[in-house]
Amino acid sequence: MNFRPLHDRVLVRRIEADEKTAGGIIIPDTAKEKPQEGEVIAAGAGTKDEAGKVTPLDVKAGDKILFGKWSGTEVKLNGEDLLIMKESDILGIVG
Repeated sequence: MNFRPLHDRVLVRRIEADEKTAGGIIIPDTAKEKPQEGEVIAAGAGTKDEAGKVTPLDVKAGDKILFGKWSGTEVKLNGEDLLIMKESDILGIVG
């Protein structure tokens, strides 16, 4: 992909949730919530402190992450729906 986020931003692809519940009930598209789990596609270099030193991000491309429900900005790149968000919007990395 020819896109690199700047500073402390990351590019994320949502990981779609299961279409069935544990009991086997199929969830229609209209009742689904947007998933809060994703995969980091690209990450920026990091933030600069007051001295000009760059602090690298804790996440890297390929990490599976959890993020807040209303986090990020939705963008369409190469026909794919992706999110751009700040590293501070990421709640954690999934093992």
